[in-house]
Amino acid sequence: MRLLRGRASDPERDYQRTRRMVARAADDAEPALRVWCPHRQVAFGRRDRRAEGYDRARGAARDRGYAVLEREVGGRAVAYTGSTVAFALAEPTGESRERPAGRGGIGHRYDRVSGAVQRALATVGVEASAGEPTDSFCPGAHSLQADGKLVGIAQRVRQAVALIAGIVVVRDHAAIADVLAPVYDALDVPFDPDTVGSVARAGGDTAGVIDALTTALVGARTVTACDRIRDT
Repeated sequence: MRLLRGRASDPERDYQRTRRMVARAADDAEPALRVWCPHRQVAFGRRDRRAEGYDRARGAARDRGYAVLEREVGGRAVAYTGSTVAFALAEPTGESRERPAGRGGIGHRYDRVSGAVQRALATVGVEASAGEPTDSFCPGAHSLQADGKLVGIAQRVRQAVALIAGIVVVRDHAAIADVLAPVYDALDVPFDPDTVGSVARAGGDTAGVIDALTTALVGARTVTACDRIRDT
């Protein structure tokens, strides 16, 4: 497995580095992992872009000092404050035009990654459970909660590679609630600001999240290379 550390100089370049990591995993059939803190931004999903209030939602994010990004994986808008941790795990599927593998591994990958994230959170002192409160940010079936929702996981399967990506709210849960409230209002999506959790809110060790997640998601695999992005 390859590791990619650090982040690029701005949100768009940073996003492209993840896409390049995924493309490489598809080409050489070696899994790759990235665990990092993205820039301060609100990342909108495909469903958001179809909403009548999308332009107002983007404006609400920018007015509060957040860059705006459009992502390919996941559902509704998510916010990163600079302390929020993201992870992206690219796993080859063995699929090709000549030998399609189907989509049967989706559930297994969700279960495996969700379990790894739960173990990582336990390492930093947070006992998270599956599920989410009603009217949480980016509602979905693959979430973890502890004093509010603090993890969301999404997956996208392409030919030859699956990308399992997620967000872990480390701290700044109040700031995330403050920016997402007007964003979700513009998108006409129910949202309760009190449902945003964080590692800090749950009493965990915020400093150890990236290392714990990396260890849990690598698992028993051997790290063959570790590339670093310089934030300039």
